[in-house]
This record gives sequence, C-alpha cells and structure tokens, in this order.
Amino acid sequence: MLRYLITLQAPDRKGLVEQIANVISRHNGNWLDSEMRHIDGIFAAILQLEVSALKWDALLDALECIDGLTCSFNKTSQTPVPIKRLSFNLVAYDREGLVLEISNKINALGINIEQFSSKQETAGHTGIALFRATMGLGLSDPCQEEQLTDSLYELGDDVVLDKLSKSA
Repeated sequence: MLRYLITLQAPDRKGLVEQIANVISRHNGNWLDSEMRHIDGIFAAILQLEVSALKWDALLDALECIDGLTCSFNKTSQTPVPIKRLSFNLVAYDREGLVLEISNKINALGINIEQFSSKQETAGHTGIALFRATMGLGLSDPCQEEQLTDSLYELGDDVVLDKLSKSA
C-alpha cells in the first residue's frame, strides 16, 4: 500500500464529499486523514489516502471525472514523530504580513507547523479587525515551548496566546 496526499477543489455543492468517498471506497482506498473547508463557494480538501499501487491510477482517473473537481497529489512517507506536540490559539489585531511574522518566529526555533487554521473576524464591541489562528506544532526539543511563547508574544502587545493541549 502506498500513501498519497491529495488536494481537491471544486465549486461547493451537496453530496460532493460522498462522491469523493465513493470513489475512494470503490478503489479500496483507505481514507487516513483529512481537512475540508467551504470558503467563498469553493470546496477545498486535503486528504491522506492509502491505496494499492495497482489501483492508484484508476482512483485518480475516477476523481478527475467528478464534475468541476481539480486534483493534485504527492506520494508521501511517514515522518519521524516529534518529541512533543502543542496546540495554540492566537488572536491579534489583523495586519498585513502577520502569518509571515508568525511562521518566521516558529521556523527560527526549528519547530514544525503541522496544522494551521486562520480567519479574520470583527471584534463585536469595537469593530476592530482581528486575526485568529489555531496552530498544531511539533517540537523536537521540550525546551522550545517556553522559547516559542516568548517569541510569539514579541509580535506585539495585542497578541493573546492560549495553549490548548500538549502531548508527548
């Protein structure tokens, strides 16, 4: 069995996930992991699948036959498990370049961003544009946790950081 990371996009409509799941099931694929979103009328998904090398081409052809669906993929392999995983919520005033600043701080510490979800919203009581992010991070050294929080707070006085969980 081979592992693939597939990204999909299509105009959103009811039943699209079921169509995709049917294709994967008909080709004996194993749906391992996924993230799916509806953004501005577009369905976007990232799927990790395991499938026999003999069935991969047929599965890919069947996905590409779904009306309006675009697909890209890469063969993957399992990576070493980090020593420690952390999840954070970060809230700050929205500003241009904020994701770049956050990713620079994390990368400078040698930490891997494993999951990142963000959105812009308006603060109800002030009308100020806020940036919200949820991050899943893989640390290679337990000492990185304190360095990370200190570094993210250096982004500005407006930054609020909430640690959601940690695991070894």
